[in-house]
Amino acid sequence: MAGKPETISFVLNDETVSVPIAPERSLLEVLREELGVTSPKSGCAPLGQCGCCTVLVNGRPQLSCTMPITKATGSRVTTAEGLPDEIRRQVAACFVHAGGVQCGFCIPGIVMTTVSLLEKNPQPTRQQIAKALRPHLCRCTGYAQIIDAIELLSQVRLGRPLPETEQTGGVGTRLARYRGGDLVLGDFRYVDDLRVDGMLYAALRFSDHPRALVRRIDTQPAQEHRGVVRVLTAADVPGERLVGLIKRDWPILVAVGEETRYVGDVLAVAIAQDQRTAREAAALVKVDYEVRPPVTSPQAALAADAPRIHAMGNLLSHAVIRQGDVERAFQSAAHVVEETFTTQRIEHLYMEPEACLAVPEAADAGNQRLRIFTQGQGIFDDQRQIASVLAWEPERIHVQLVSNGGAFGGKEDMSIQGQVALAAALCAQPIKCTLTRAESMRLHPKRHPIRLHYKVACDSEGRLTALWARIVGDTGAYASVGDKVLERTAGHSAGPYRVPNVDIESRAVYTNNPPCGAMRGFGVNQAAFAIEGCLDRLAELAGIDGWEMRWRNALDVGDRCTTGQRLTKPFGLKRALLAVREAYRGAKYAGIACGIKNVGIGNGMPDLGKAVLKVAAPDLVVIRTGFTEMGQGYFTICVQTACEETGLSPSVFRPVTDTSADVNCGQTTASRATVLGGAGVRAAARKLRADLDAGRTLALLVGREYRGDYACTDTTALADDVPDPKTHLTYGFAAQVAILDDAGRVSRIVAAHDVGRVMNPTLLEGQMLGSIHMGLGYALSEELVVRDGLIENADVNSLGVLRAHQMPEVEVIFIEEPDPETPYGARGVGEIGLVPTAPAIAGALAKFDGVHRTTLPMKDSPAARGL
Repeated sequence: MAGKPETISFVLNDETVSVPIAPERSLLEVLREELGVTSPKSGCAPLGQCGCCTVLVNGRPQLSCTMPITKATGSRVTTAEGLPDEIRRQVAACFVHAGGVQCGFCIPGIVMTTVSLLEKNPQPTRQQIAKALRPHLCRCTGYAQIIDAIELLSQVRLGRPLPETEQTGGVGTRLARYRGGDLVLGDFRYVDDLRVDGMLYAALRFSDHPRALVRRIDTQPAQEHRGVVRVLTAADVPGERLVGLIKRDWPILVAVGEETRYVGDVLAVAIAQDQRTAREAAALVKVDYEVRPPVTSPQAALAADAPRIHAMGNLLSHAVIRQGDVERAFQSAAHVVEETFTTQRIEHLYMEPEACLAVPEAADAGNQRLRIFTQGQGIFDDQRQIASVLAWEPERIHVQLVSNGGAFGGKEDMSIQGQVALAAALCAQPIKCTLTRAESMRLHPKRHPIRLHYKVACDSEGRLTALWARIVGDTGAYASVGDKVLERTAGHSAGPYRVPNVDIESRAVYTNNPPCGAMRGFGVNQAAFAIEGCLDRLAELAGIDGWEMRWRNALDVGDRCTTGQRLTKPFGLKRALLAVREAYRGAKYAGIACGIKNVGIGNGMPDLGKAVLKVAAPDLVVIRTGFTEMGQGYFTICVQTACEETGLSPSVFRPVTDTSADVNCGQTTASRATVLGGAGVRAAARKLRADLDAGRTLALLVGREYRGDYACTDTTALADDVPDPKTHLTYGFAAQVAILDDAGRVSRIVAAHDVGRVMNPTLLEGQMLGSIHMGLGYALSEELVVRDGLIENADVNSLGVLRAHQMPEVEVIFIEEPDPETPYGARGVGEIGLVPTAPAIAGALAKFDGVHRTTLPMKDSPAARGL
């Protein structure tokens, strides 16, 4: 009697393949790890909740991470690689032209659903497209441009010519996203798509408890597991175990005898022949704990008898801003409101989980070297911290950015790069580690939940006279950049309004909750929710509408903002207010809010822009930059800047981010990459242009390098006692209106933003639409629930991120009021798009049902119930 077959067969992209029977493996695992097909991405495997892994099985969309490989027997499986060439060309052109791709991680899965949809329905409506996209999450685009792309593709497949591609590439043009076609079709290789000979896999053993003394770590069961090469603990670290962007307080491995501080602490690293085995081995590491009660709120952490989470105590930072005489202003005020606002913890949910690959390279003078493929937001910070862990000179570590699948601030801190580099150095073999979605959520920092106690006064005409605020943020187990986030909350606590008397204190407090750090908006969103809510109440008391309240108090040239900085350069806040006035006053239920957001870190820290242009061949100029491309379009802006200054074709330029040149600009943060990176590229490109104008061709210039540097070093810290402070290089400004329908659902958002200069309309529209999508979720539905230091909703669906069918109409209006200090007058726009969104919706809801809401998310509202 014949035995059971040892393999199963199916048709993959028109070719029959056979793979070993492994009932525990999914179709996605087999496609990626065994067959080398990488366009389907693992965004949440095995949950089947994000859509990144979508393929066609017998012509129908299938979430490949939920399909056991055994069920693929005899099926026809099609991935983006297997689509006909003409369809691939059409799909790439339409998605890129419409702006339906940013980081790109989710798009190949969406493409497969699109192909299936258009086979069945050649001319779908926008509503039908949105319905078809329900299995898919996109964190970048806000979906509108994806739907635009699918509509355009429908027309192209019915005979409309493909859209023409912008060729000049200058500033202000709709130059196609750099490598946009590769992103759409899944041909771009993210870190987890990379393979090298001899590669091993690593997996992490996390703490079981938010606070516990580690008595013993037993690695023997893991060491004995088949296929395991080695298991590392803190004892194996040759250098510094503590890392951090500002404060070194975060151990890459917690040692025996130390206390864990949150459930994302790493206790061991298992290294094995394959990923599944490494994860099995990590789970076999046994840990003996003395479990201790966690400190889970800032209030508890600040109590006199609270356990110390760190030796320095539980108060990470305390920012203070005082101007004028607040008490006197309150005594003479016509109207005063006092309220406490609370905002929630938010998961970034970038579609690409953390991954890192470390590859040993040939020794130099007997010293081993490493090449690190990172998705981080600061390659030089990665290099510095890895060097400290290994006790190596930084020059022995070459860090190379692999443009990531979304970040939003959550990839500023080093996540797994230190552990992976350690493993590669000790094993002398390439090591890759990729986190699961649950592990990603467990490890990386979140948006701060903040409590804001506000007291605000105005005169009888509604002009603001005083602000008193006490702000406390839960920064979690480690510092990350929490002190700067709460500093930024303080510095933006009066919003874009003129308030002569302020008394503000803002604290960042350690707890045993997951760390909180950078996330799009960086503490400003929370302050906006509070100040705008107070303005709505004061407007009612003063007898004026919300628009007039903001108009009377809006900052103008010559005014001082919250930090005391006098705004001496032109900006378009009032133009933005005028642009939304009719929408606000013409709607039955409308709310309005304004926003201000710093561009550049500032506050006494230097903001640098560096670039090196190297003529590598007669038809190739490499642009080296220190900032990260993460879907925002930074590399495209670099190319446009170079084209604008040199007159060369965009096809000549190739942007690269690595540590091979001194282009250390710090983190890609604070909405500053376009401004600072653009300044560096412009300066370098002008030097190249001078040689071209002198009659030299690129062929004659091969090997030449042109360096560009920019520095803003004249900002002042909040604590500096100076008569005329300058806390930031520049700011972005916005006004948004949220409109509800008769059922209380958000039907339309109108957003007017002063962007300084529109560098690329398609990319800019995408940034704003994606920001507003995130702002809607922040307002109504998103929350990472943590109780007793444990994450309660560690899956994608329960986080509340909005899908395509839940998005209202969004209209964006761009105001161009150039900043004279920045390249082409541009302002950073990556964050401000969601600063006013939540308070605008809160204001509209108050119009609808009379309830002034003070807690985010507003899940009790008709707008949330209608999603």
